[in-house]
Amino acid sequence: MALDNKIIAKIRSVSLLACLLMLAGCGLKSPLPTANLHPSETKDINDYSYLIGPYDTINVFVWGNPEIGGSFTVRPDGQITTSLVEDIPVSGQTPSQVARQIEEKLSTYIRDPIVTVSVTGFKGPFSEQVRIIGEADEPQAIPYAENMTLLDVMIQVGGLTEFADGNRATLARIVDGQYKEYGVRIESLLNDGDIYANVDILPGDIIIIPEAWF
Repeated sequence: MALDNKIIAKIRSVSLLACLLMLAGCGLKSPLPTANLHPSETKDINDYSYLIGPYDTINVFVWGNPEIGGSFTVRPDGQITTSLVEDIPVSGQTPSQVARQIEEKLSTYIRDPIVTVSVTGFKGPFSEQVRIIGEADEPQAIPYAENMTLLDVMIQVGGLTEFADGNRATLARIVDGQYKEYGVRIESLLNDGDIYANVDILPGDIIIIPEAWF
């Protein structure tokens, strides 16, 4: 009888340990893979052209056939649908490239179509947007503009918060496929007027502004 009690006690101990291990396992979460930082699609910054992105609003005008065109919002998958052609990929292309593509597709229905494309709502592809995070007054992602500088970016986000350590800010950039970080002195630029702290911003840059240590 005593032996049976010992066996029962061991079984209970093993069962309890198994339950604890199961509960511990339930609390563990597998880490997600790190997000890939996609390099900018701009090939030559000295010859910059705006690239269309998801959620942009574009106007398509077909000469002689205005009823075919119209205003279209680029879908999250980077495509638009017109009255004659469905699923036209436009993200990552310039307006003129999109116009030529639409002309090619419309040539099935119209003889020698002439198309113009203009953009009225600007967001651009995610790979082109400039992101400002941390202790900016209005952290956000903004469309890149030709010859944009750090000062231009900080004006758009409303400057620094009172808790920011602007001179410890970091600018993250993909260079030749490699992720690199650079120190930037935003506080000196904004508060001291140090124009030498102003730097050029490139498509896809990420600016990280830390909180000050008090």
